[in-house]
Amino acid sequence: MSGRAFVLGGGVSGIAAGLASGLQVLEAQEHPGGICRSYYVDEHGARHDRRPADRPAWRFETGGGHWIFGDDPPVLGLLARHARLRRHRRRAAVFLPDRGLLVPYPLQHHLRLLDSGTAAAALHELLRPKRPAATLAEWLEEQFGPTLCRLFFRPFHDLYTAGLTEEIAPQDPHKSPLDPRLVVRGALGEVEDVGYNVTFAYPEEGLDVLVDRLAARVRLERGRRVRGIDVAGRTVELADGSRRPWDVLISTLPLDRTLELAGLSTGEPPDPATSVLVANIGAVRGPACPDVHWLYVPRSQAGFHRIGFYSKVDPGFLPRPDPALVSLYVERAFPRGARPDAAAIRRWLDDVADELRGLGFVREVLVAAADWIDTAYTWRRPGSRWREEAMDLLVRHRIFPVGRYARWHFQGILESVREGLAAGAALRAGLPA
Repeated sequence: MSGRAFVLGGGVSGIAAGLASGLQVLEAQEHPGGICRSYYVDEHGARHDRRPADRPAWRFETGGGHWIFGDDPPVLGLLARHARLRRHRRRAAVFLPDRGLLVPYPLQHHLRLLDSGTAAAALHELLRPKRPAATLAEWLEEQFGPTLCRLFFRPFHDLYTAGLTEEIAPQDPHKSPLDPRLVVRGALGEVEDVGYNVTFAYPEEGLDVLVDRLAARVRLERGRRVRGIDVAGRTVELADGSRRPWDVLISTLPLDRTLELAGLSTGEPPDPATSVLVANIGAVRGPACPDVHWLYVPRSQAGFHRIGFYSKVDPGFLPRPDPALVSLYVERAFPRGARPDAAAIRRWLDDVADELRGLGFVREVLVAAADWIDTAYTWRRPGSRWREEAMDLLVRHRIFPVGRYARWHFQGILESVREGLAAGAALRAGLPA
């Protein structure tokens, strides 16, 4: 493939595109992987990009837990050739703190665990005919009814979307499956697991090891932040002032950011996105620490919507094998770009620690680190065509969006790798002409 083509961004989509195409990958950071990368914090609180050889350390991930869900044997086989994958069966629950109740995910399929009045009202509402809905708020009410919306769905999604529930279109219905047959069965007894992530895989040595081994096969340039894309002169300007001529680009950068760098506009404001602040915590396990991989939380004093337990997936997240320890992550969504200052983040970490102790999930926090994901979740306004028009506009200029954020839709690691491989292979084959 010509040297006048590049991949922008060295997350998993960009690495996969570089692997399949042989193109140079320009990555802004010194380490590839984007939000799908592990890092380490030693017992003194110092952060390390790789596991230190001379001291124990907690393993965390930049964007909270990233698990490899889905079933694509060729892509899973590629990943497994670079790092041994361990398969897990999901243990997830809805946590209702005001009731002190854990209900297996999805809540709507386990009504028997609610009180009889709530369960009866919810069952009636879940089985009623559904009407079309324009916004996420309307869709939640139609799908699950007012009882479960008050109990969980509305407050959870208000946190998860940072208050956008009434402004965005319904999306990702696979995250909230509703099967009337299982609703009825689950009101009476046990039901089978459902959803897009019933099983998932994770590298035994950590996501950072998998990413590094894949990246070692790629023509990766580190510390190459893109400052501008000249679509008329066909050059990419980097932060150091240098320029690279190009004929074709694969961009894995967020879709609105790629438009901005290229000086392009659809004439409409971009669809919204939200940021996420992640607390990564190493702690002494508390008496009420649940035996789950993650929890969905509709109400919390510190404003978080999800708690995940790294070490319930893999004990390698701990600094040493010890059943008294737990490694976890806590996520809170914000309006895009509304990053708290350093002092506010420190206060939030303290608030999270206090709340986790109050819930009995931890006894003592030993280490804590925070990560800010500026573009974490992407959304669409009702009736918006911005996403399609933005991608079409870039393609007309021979800039091809690839990956979760570049295409402005939810997908996991497996889909992102598959998409990068497909785009890279197409360019290597000389397509498009």
